[in-house]
Amino acid sequence: MSAISRSSLVSPRSETDGRSAFSEQEHRLNKAFISLVAACAFALPLQASAQDPVQATADHAQLLSSPDPKLAANKRLVYDFWREVLEAGHLELADKYLVDSYIQHNPTVPSGREGFVKFFSRFSKVKPIAASIKAPLVTIMAEGDLVMLGFVREYPDPAAAGQKYTTTWFDMFRIRDGKIVEHWDPARK
Repeated sequence: MSAISRSSLVSPRSETDGRSAFSEQEHRLNKAFISLVAACAFALPLQASAQDPVQATADHAQLLSSPDPKLAANKRLVYDFWREVLEAGHLELADKYLVDSYIQHNPTVPSGREGFVKFFSRFSKVKPIAASIKAPLVTIMAEGDLVMLGFVREYPDPAAAGQKYTTTWFDMFRIRDGKIVEHWDPARK
């Protein structure tokens, strides 16, 4: 078998003058193929950015259930805290749910139960306590001493004026002895 250079397989050369042995038609096809590949490469990120909207879950009872009674109790604690204190504005119930030394990782809310109450009292309005969380709840997950609530969030689409897109927001809580001791969320200053 004769030795064939790798470059001759990719771009055959004429034995006499070193010019490409591809025909004009092959050059056009090559150029069209490269253009198609480039177009696909640019289109893939656009396709990947398309999304299915995030959907809330209607059956909160199912989200609250767990075969582990401790996890079910932790889910219920966080769920009721959200309904009674955050949504209904009953800040007088904060001591039922939060330890005094509550740790807050949201950069706009101070740590401590007193700091929490002072912060939310600036804009919370007392309302009747609803039987279920009103915010569009996607999931409640519990593992060990952690409980995470996931919510639908809707924002203006910066790429399409007048349009909106959905994403997921989360709030995660650490529970100890039946009270919330710590909170995380993705809030920014």
